[in-house]
Amino acid sequence: MLLRQMKYFMAVVDCNSFTEAAERCYISQSAISQQIQALERELGVELIHRENRRFSLTPTGQYFYAHGKAVLEQVDELVRETKRLGVDAGPQLRIGYLRCYSGLELHQAVADFSRAYPEVAISIVNGTHEELYDLLRSGGVDIVLNDQRRAFSDAYVNFELMQCGCYAEISANNPLSREAYLQIEALKRLPCILITSQEQQNAEQEYYQNTLGFGGSYLFADNLEEGRLLVASNRGFLPIESLGTLPPVGASIRRLPVYQGGQQLRRNYCVFWRKDKTNAYIQDFANILQRLMPPQDTTSRQG
Repeated sequence: MLLRQMKYFMAVVDCNSFTEAAERCYISQSAISQQIQALERELGVELIHRENRRFSLTPTGQYFYAHGKAVLEQVDELVRETKRLGVDAGPQLRIGYLRCYSGLELHQAVADFSRAYPEVAISIVNGTHEELYDLLRSGGVDIVLNDQRRAFSDAYVNFELMQCGCYAEISANNPLSREAYLQIEALKRLPCILITSQEQQNAEQEYYQNTLGFGGSYLFADNLEEGRLLVASNRGFLPIESLGTLPPVGASIRRLPVYQGGQQLRRNYCVFWRKDKTNAYIQDFANILQRLMPPQDTTSRQG
């Protein structure tokens, strides 16, 4: 049983709405419903009785809600106390980065920062855009390397790194791999492979489909290695952004720029941190990472 599934269940009961609970938890309504159904399957009982657009708690659900609340409060207290002990033990920097990131600059920035500040304990976690945003908002990390999907907020320092070009990694066995670049329309005939956690699959698919314009079907992988194995087996294409220096992909995969009309599709990447948590360590790490980023490529193809 996942604590996150318990939190989703509590949110639905507290809000008396799947829609409002999904907004509070930063996932889609279908995802929160699927997670609660998974929780019910694991427990082997019905927690929520669904009837058309309405629902009610079963007696078992009422019991689980009452006692689960206490369990989650104990977990939250455990997390707070653990974090407090970590802070008291000495200075630290908690970094979050995108699960789909594969550039080399982050590794070098961590090494350079650690050499400059050996007294600082560094911890690193990866996640999807929404998972990183939630961690930053709740204080679970100090700084995140993330793509921009929202308007900049005055509550955060929005430290822009670069606007980078979008690429697609595709099997060398696919006929499209012989092209110099790929139009986004051509990619709609292939499954799009996304690197994401199970809970964030719907949110990631909605963004790539509705905002970026990647159509067709979708496959999901937990990490880049798994995603690239799917590419190598010609199961689909993997969208990649040139955020920094990308490692070579090998002979079985080609990495081609993705165009929309006459220009390469581009996205904005930043490091974010809360203004009320600003300190010298966070600012210096952001500066180190920015200095390591290569000059931006602004080329485009007309016609």
